[in-house]
Amino acid sequence: MNEPQPHKDYATLEDLTYTSGKAELVDGRIVSMAPPGGAPGYAGDEIFVSLRAYARRVQRGIAVGDNKGFRVNLPHRQSFSPDAAYYTGPNPGMNFYAGAPVFAAEMRSEGNYGAEAELAQKRADYFAAGTQGVWDVDLLSDAVVRVYRASDPDHPTVYRRGEEAEAEPAVPGWSMPVAELFFDCSVQLYPVQLCGIVVHNFVRDMGRDVGKVSFNDFT
Repeated sequence: MNEPQPHKDYATLEDLTYTSGKAELVDGRIVSMAPPGGAPGYAGDEIFVSLRAYARRVQRGIAVGDNKGFRVNLPHRQSFSPDAAYYTGPNPGMNFYAGAPVFAAEMRSEGNYGAEAELAQKRADYFAAGTQGVWDVDLLSDAVVRVYRASDPDHPTVYRRGEEAEAEPAVPGWSMPVAELFFDCSVQLYPVQLCGIVVHNFVRDMGRDVGKVSFNDFT
């Protein structure tokens, strides 16, 4: 069981190991991160499942789900905790992953909208730490997946519904349908009533007018 540590002016990776919930170590501070809502959480899980199948097929790398820690050594950042990732470094055992993931996926949730400068800085941190590709996933946009690459960080590739999103060269030969990032109530993976509640609450929490958003936007 994790025990609370004494308060210090400058937090360390050791302090982070005793932190409950998802968090990152930035500028010597432990930055807590709210859990995702239903729709972005589902999208992150689907990316993890697809990456896990890929890793097993190619017998290389590790697919990493939400709320895992990656320790890095940047001037102002000491860790990442992406929503999904692909890692090709050494087996971490019981410790944080050593180094940045080669690919990271970040879901836009309630606290991310309007924080473009912060999102851009985090992508820059990923690339400085060695990440080759970052997905910016926005379920409320027509441009659902923006693929940022270390080789050309200012010009993302955009993928929409009906298209296959990839992460070259970070995850060679891997891709997944953008449609799989959304709840699929039409085939009863979840009760229709439950899907409706989850989508309704997600749109409401984003500050959108529920009456002006089509349910088909999420299925």
